[in-house]
Amino acid sequence: MVELDIEKLREIVGKDNVSDDIADLYVYSSDASVHQAMPSVVVRPGKTEEVQEILRYANQNKIPVIPRGAGSGMSGHTVPIDGGIVLDMKRMSRILEIRPEDLLCKVEPGVINDELNRALKPHGFFFAPMPSSGMICTIGGMIGTNASGNRAVKYGATRDVVLGLKVVLANGDLVTLGTNTKTDASGYQLARLIVGSEGTLGIVVEATLLISPLPKFKAMAIANFDKLEDAGNAISKVMSSGITPSMVELMDNVAITAVNKALGLGLPDVSAIIIFECNGMVKEAVDYEMNAITKICEEHNGSGIKMTDDPKEMARIYEGRKNLFPSLSRFGDGLVSTSLADDMAVPVSKIAVAVHEIHEIAKRNNVVMSAYGHCGSGLIHTKILMDPTKESQWEDAKKAVAETYEFVRSIGGTTSGEHGIALSKAPAMKIERKDSLEMMRTIKRALDPNNILNPHKMMDAPDDWTTATKLRYNVRGGQ
Repeated sequence: MVELDIEKLREIVGKDNVSDDIADLYVYSSDASVHQAMPSVVVRPGKTEEVQEILRYANQNKIPVIPRGAGSGMSGHTVPIDGGIVLDMKRMSRILEIRPEDLLCKVEPGVINDELNRALKPHGFFFAPMPSSGMICTIGGMIGTNASGNRAVKYGATRDVVLGLKVVLANGDLVTLGTNTKTDASGYQLARLIVGSEGTLGIVVEATLLISPLPKFKAMAIANFDKLEDAGNAISKVMSSGITPSMVELMDNVAITAVNKALGLGLPDVSAIIIFECNGMVKEAVDYEMNAITKICEEHNGSGIKMTDDPKEMARIYEGRKNLFPSLSRFGDGLVSTSLADDMAVPVSKIAVAVHEIHEIAKRNNVVMSAYGHCGSGLIHTKILMDPTKESQWEDAKKAVAETYEFVRSIGGTTSGEHGIALSKAPAMKIERKDSLEMMRTIKRALDPNNILNPHKMMDAPDDWTTATKLRYNVRGGQ
């Protein structure tokens, strides 16, 4: 454990905002990933100047600092490998400005996604990236991982809607990056570099975000498919047809079975379903797009398609998809949903072959894998369902992860589409980006020469994710 001056930190943020209590340290030792490592202390700054002072102290004494939002990251982003300071940013939760006339708002990093959208709604606007964890995830965390969500297919991911940032660097300096305008050709796009950097380059203390007018009309439908590949081909055709749906979500039979068990939704027992939504300011345009997607689904053997524009019915339809991750652990007795090979992205034309191969990989390696996700933007989630108490299952999972990413690379895909890299996906990312790793490390050294900001993540993470940290499970040998 790192030795540090607790009293110094209490002087900066107040005694009630510093904790080295063992219970608190345990809570902050893990996130939604499989990884765990104990921090030395948890510090909760309330303003930018406190973040600056903390980083000046940490940099001078070479103490690791790991920024944390809600802890909903699935790859070990906030797990403090070397101990040090976990910097809980949730106290910095003010919405500073809402400027509908300029299509922007300014917020602190601890603002929760759903709370921001509640504040924007009376103005007739919304913040488009909407992860399934929107009720808890913070804007700072979304920026750290370049989160997207189900509407990325139309509105883009977080990087696409970050106009500017205020960032505290490792040495405590405050820099203002980006602008208040939608276009910007004034030098390097450093704000975009910070998005997706997972807290390794600086601490975001303020964000200027692009907001969108709330659509006046929405409609949603489910299409059923007896073959998973047909569903994948239908998605590919929709996305190449010139239609711009606001959501295209895929759920395979593993996912359908799990949510039916957990939530009793009575979804059809088919190989796959596609949930699609269109929105806009003109009802006729929404109806046209919904009818066009329906026709494409039918041409690819989709059936049982019923459209609705009733908000309550749309919420019911989407409930299963939104609660899918926790529901997956109800799929089978003794199986737990783990975030390992989790959120790769592939070219849209490769979705059908990708979802088929994911299930083949699972069969070969004695695990269950679900293929679902924001497939309209090529993003496929593949939670591995396994018995995490058995050492043999971890070996099986390790093989399945490696095979999955090898296949994804072979069809031109990428390791992570929205959840980031951190620890779990670092080995695969280092293979994919092998010719640019040194460039990443050069940037890291330039901005953080003492390597205090979230060290040992992404390009600097251990090559074996199963030994990167302690696993959050009581693992025993045998079958």
